[in-house]
Amino acid sequence: MTATEWITDTALVLIVFRQLREGRLDHRTFLLPLAIVAFVAYSYLDSVPTAGNDLVLIGALTAVGAALGIAGGVYTRIRALDGELLIKAGAVSAVLWIAGMGARMGFQTWVEHGGGADDVARFSLAHHITSRQAWVTAFVLMALTEVVTRVATIYVRSRAVRSTLTRPVLGTAA
Repeated sequence: MTATEWITDTALVLIVFRQLREGRLDHRTFLLPLAIVAFVAYSYLDSVPTAGNDLVLIGALTAVGAALGIAGGVYTRIRALDGELLIKAGAVSAVLWIAGMGARMGFQTWVEHGGGADDVARFSLAHHITSRQAWVTAFVLMALTEVVTRVATIYVRSRAVRSTLTRPVLGTAA
């Protein structure tokens, strides 16, 4: 893994660690993770291979990313206090985030330094995955989807909580 990859992955992990401590839900909550994944997508998504079973691999890992992201967003606490929204990642959210990031980092380290390249090549051949780029695309889209679905889930949930702040109380004049 390159230094840029380590820095990017570490930054994404630190975002959730930052949210383990309750803080204000604001634009940075949404913009920082989206900016990081936009940089990663721009840097690594040259093309989307479509030959053989490349799309099956890409779709499967993208679905895993979506499941991790939605679950992470659901297990992030959002509450209102004095007209402000507060956010705190729960233990389940943090574990899911680290599991997704760790799986990608572990796979890449195993392939590059742990002797896994031959195993991946045999697997790819047996399952008609045509190129290294298919794996790169699949893991990048897994990460991208995990971040986007987590942020989207938190956004939708925050809108629901915010709407309860502006809803009139029954029995009072509007």
